[in-house]
Amino acid sequence: MRRKLIAGNWKMNGLKADAVALAKAVFEKFDSVANCPFDVLVCPPMNVLGYVADVPHTSVFVGAQDVAETTKPNGAFTGDVSAAMVKDLGATWTLVGHSERRTYHNETDAVVRQKTENAINNGLTVVICIGETLEEREAGKALEVVTRQVRESTPAIANATNCVLAYEPVWAIGTGKVPTTADVAEMHAAIRAEVAKNLGAEVAEGMRILYGGSVKPENAKELLGVENVDGALIGGASLKVESFWAIAETQL
Repeated sequence: MRRKLIAGNWKMNGLKADAVALAKAVFEKFDSVANCPFDVLVCPPMNVLGYVADVPHTSVFVGAQDVAETTKPNGAFTGDVSAAMVKDLGATWTLVGHSERRTYHNETDAVVRQKTENAINNGLTVVICIGETLEEREAGKALEVVTRQVRESTPAIANATNCVLAYEPVWAIGTGKVPTTADVAEMHAAIRAEVAKNLGAEVAEGMRILYGGSVKPENAKELLGVENVDGALIGGASLKVESFWAIAETQL
C-alpha cells in the first residue's frame, strides 16, 4: 500500500525568524505523533531552507522548491542553486516544475525533466508538479496536457522511491476552486496509466500521486479519499500550523 504524503509548499513566504518559528511549531506537532501513518514534507523558500533544515526534527522531511537546470554542481550560473547545494543545506527533497515556475519562468517539460534528473542524481527525492490551465480544461485538453507533462517531465531514472507526482490544476491554485472528486479520480487514474506506459506497471503501482489546489481542512478528507490520490501538496494552508495539521489529521 502506498503511504500518504502531506506536503507543504511555503512558496515565497518567510523571513528567518518567522520561518524558524513555523518550522518549530510544525515539527513539534508531527514529531509528537507516535507511529504516524503518513509522511510529511515542508518546502520553505531558499533564503531560509538551511535554517529550517537545522531546526531539530525527526518525522518531517525538508525540501527545496526548485533546483537549477544545469548538471554542474557549481559555476557561472548567477542566481541558480544546484541540486548539490540544496542537499548541502540539509534538504532531502525538492519540488520541480510547479505551475508558477512553468508559467512565470517559462519552464518547459524538458527543463523540468533535466532538473528532476539532477535532483535524483544528487540523492534528492523529487515532487514533479503537473497540471492544466483553465483554458486547456475548457478546451477539452486537460488529459492530453497532463499526460504529456507526465511523459515528458519524468526521466527514465525516476521510480517510486525517488519520485512523486503532484497533480495541481492551475486554475484551482489559490482560487478556492476545486475540481469534482470525479474529475480528480479521472485525472489521477490517467496519470498512473501514463506512468505505467513509460516506466512500467510496478513503478506506476508504487509511485505516489498527490493532489494540490485549494486543499483546506474542510475538503481534505474527501479529496484524500479519492482513488489514486496518495496525499496532498498544500500551499497557503501550510503557512499556519493549525490548518496544516487539520488537513493532515484527517488521515489519522
